[in-house]
Amino acid sequence: MKWYNYIACFFAGFFLANVVPHYVNGISGDYFPTPFANPPGKGLSSPTVNVLWALLNLVIGYLLFRVGKISRTNKLALLIFFIGIVACSILLSIAFVDKVHQ
Repeated sequence: MKWYNYIACFFAGFFLANVVPHYVNGISGDYFPTPFANPPGKGLSSPTVNVLWALLNLVIGYLLFRVGKISRTNKLALLIFFIGIVACSILLSIAFVDKVHQ
């Protein structure tokens, strides 16, 4: 595989992990931060915007998953994919820590 396939693996995990909080909050009818809020990433967006943002992340993540050629036979690609999930999960847990206290 080429180097850019591994970068795609990382960002596939990153985008797919980002689907979860936006989709769950959106379908639950909860307002949640998105890049489209005011201020971006801090203000709250409507549930519909969150669902749409989640679905866009899902499409991008899927496309990157395909570009990354992630499979259970390619252990390095799979590891980098999971590192992307971990990185996004930790960053989101830090970024949204104050959301619960609003």
